[in-house]
Amino acid sequence: MKMASALFVLFSLLLASMASGCGGEPAGFGQTTSDGSAGTRSVTIAASGGDEVEVQVEVADDDAERQRGLMGRTALGEDEGMLFVFDGEQELSFWMKGTLIPLSVAYMDSEGRIVDIQDMKPLDDEPPHYASAEPAQYALEVNQGFFDERGVEVGDRAELPG
Repeated sequence: MKMASALFVLFSLLLASMASGCGGEPAGFGQTTSDGSAGTRSVTIAASGGDEVEVQVEVADDDAERQRGLMGRTALGEDEGMLFVFDGEQELSFWMKGTLIPLSVAYMDSEGRIVDIQDMKPLDDEPPHYASAEPAQYALEVNQGFFDERGVEVGDRAELPG
């Protein structure tokens, strides 16, 4: 009995130390980061039809954030998304491992010009992955159909956060 109690206490302490070391959840929509900056930024797309399309985005600009992406999310707001930022233009390739919601992705070059748009299926981690048609520095993931519904097309330009 003493052994079981000791194991329970040890396990509880281990769990408590793991939870306190996590630093909280990552900044999401409407939250702030530990340095006080906003958790979201705005991307504005000048759509071919003449409208401006605004998206509130979480920015994934390091390896850990880019790898995590939107995995595990069960919903994404209507005008929300995630902007993936890379160091320079390159062929980008995305997969949907652990991603539960259908998404569309717009790949953009260093000047914000959309070079490719693709629809992606939830939980699709089988090759071939969703590769950009041209080199890109940014990828914007939103709910599937977002770009079609708002008249956003390849060749349109986005104003990206600084």
